[in-house]
Amino acid sequence: MSNPDSFIDEVTEEVRRDKLFAFFRRYGWIGVVLALMIVGGAAFSEWQKARHAATARAFGDALLVAVETPDPAARQAALAAVVPTGQNVIVQQFLIAANAVEQKDKPAAAAALTALAADASLPQSYRDLATLKLVLLAGAEMPAADRIAKLQDVATPGRPFRPFALEQVAMVEVEMGDTEAAIGHLRAVLQEPLVSQALQSRVSQVMVALGADPAAE
Repeated sequence: MSNPDSFIDEVTEEVRRDKLFAFFRRYGWIGVVLALMIVGGAAFSEWQKARHAATARAFGDALLVAVETPDPAARQAALAAVVPTGQNVIVQQFLIAANAVEQKDKPAAAAALTALAADASLPQSYRDLATLKLVLLAGAEMPAADRIAKLQDVATPGRPFRPFALEQVAMVEVEMGDTEAAIGHLRAVLQEPLVSQALQSRVSQVMVALGADPAAE
């Protein structure tokens, strides 16, 4: 290669280097900002995780202290005093309801279960469980039509507590003297997939008592 060619190559390389440096001087801050955003985002994520863990731990500790309170009335007050965050309210309200039932305070238990059942921000499965417990708690004190209306909502196809809700609908219908409708709902329970053996046995016994054959189609 001649000296002029070598000189031209060196000049070309120098020009490329100058252009590259100029590009970094002009746009290099973008990379720095992106790097800071990535690092900052990771740090913020870790901070959030630590904060959530601390909040959950504090809630659990407070709930444990409340549950271990010997006196039932004081226990109820301690449970109500715990400040829940997010869906932790599910655990708190179910415990409040259970403690109220233990004290034979049905209005307090019903209030806790009603609050859970009406909270649209909670998963449907927990709302359904609260509704089911509420109907069982109320018993004959709640009008039969109201109980059936609540249970039929829980018995919507695809909902997790549908078999139990159908069973309870049948029990209310037996109470009302509508044996045919009760047998129909009990048979529907047996046709549900993944029904437990215990529930199948219980439903079959009721059907036999009502004069129906559980094995019949």
